[in-house]
Amino acid sequence: MSAHLDAETLGLPALGRRATLVQFSSAFCQPCRATRRILGEVSAMVPGVAHAEIDAEQHLPVVRELGIARTPAVLVLDARGREVSRAYGQPRKADVIAALGAAVEEGTR
Repeated sequence: MSAHLDAETLGLPALGRRATLVQFSSAFCQPCRATRRILGEVSAMVPGVAHAEIDAEQHLPVVRELGIARTPAVLVLDARGREVSRAYGQPRKADVIAALGAAVEEGTR
């Protein structure tokens, strides 16, 4: 996985100190609402993790560049903004936490 995103592209003041959860959503996507809640809960309970939600329809160049196939799409970035994990569909909280563990470890290398 080679995507590298910065805070400006994500509409954040800064990337998470340890990791960033990036969610690509669309207006009528029912699973996107649940995904927003799950990622918000995880980012609130893990210090140094930020959550950014991006409207896929409003950011088509980024969606195309990253090859986002559908929504919800969740990218887990390490502290430097490098993509370390990607998943489609509503995630399970345990899977998000596991992916964050890998991102935090990757960011220390």
